[in-house]
Amino acid sequence: MKNALNVNDCKDMIRFVADKIIESKPYLTEVDSAIGDGDHGIGMAGGMQKAKEKIDAMDPTEDAYRVFDTAGKAMLMSMGGASGVIFGSMYIAGAKNSPPKSELDAADIAKMFQKSLAAIKERGHASVGDKTMVDALEPAAIAMSEHSEEGLLEMLKAAEQAAHDGMESTKDMLAKYGRAKSLMERAIGFQDPGATSVWIIIRSMREFVEN
Repeated sequence: MKNALNVNDCKDMIRFVADKIIESKPYLTEVDSAIGDGDHGIGMAGGMQKAKEKIDAMDPTEDAYRVFDTAGKAMLMSMGGASGVIFGSMYIAGAKNSPPKSELDAADIAKMFQKSLAAIKERGHASVGDKTMVDALEPAAIAMSEHSEEGLLEMLKAAEQAAHDGMESTKDMLAKYGRAKSLMERAIGFQDPGATSVWIIIRSMREFVEN
């Protein structure tokens, strides 16, 4: 079990996460079809496939942050729509303005998620309780900050649980954004697809580090 991720580990982790999102395309499509346009799974899977391709084609680098930046830009350019901007920003903002590092430890990953959360909230103006990805991302980022001293695996376990609980909480919410907003009370009982993707990403990170 690793306590830090080098450049190759980061590449392998992003590939692993991408494969898990691609595997989850039918599930994400089902979740989004209940309250959205039904295209969230297609967009996420396509963006993650492009992220894998760009990482495979990267020039050699000693900077682990560049791996996340490359993946995020691939998602941003290929996905289109709000999901592309927001999930691309999740990787790009986390790596932005970080001095190059050959290895990332738990504290580095926790800082990345705090920066991602701040950028996404600034860009989308969503808060916890609005039935968006922020409902899973914010508690996960807080859990990472609180548990980063325990090492990568324990931190990611805590973040995975927090993201899952946040995703589940969206079932009881009225939506403030997107197509689900127009459904009003009819969206209650259904989880937010963006929050679901956040949970799958963090769960996959935990699985990668654990295995």
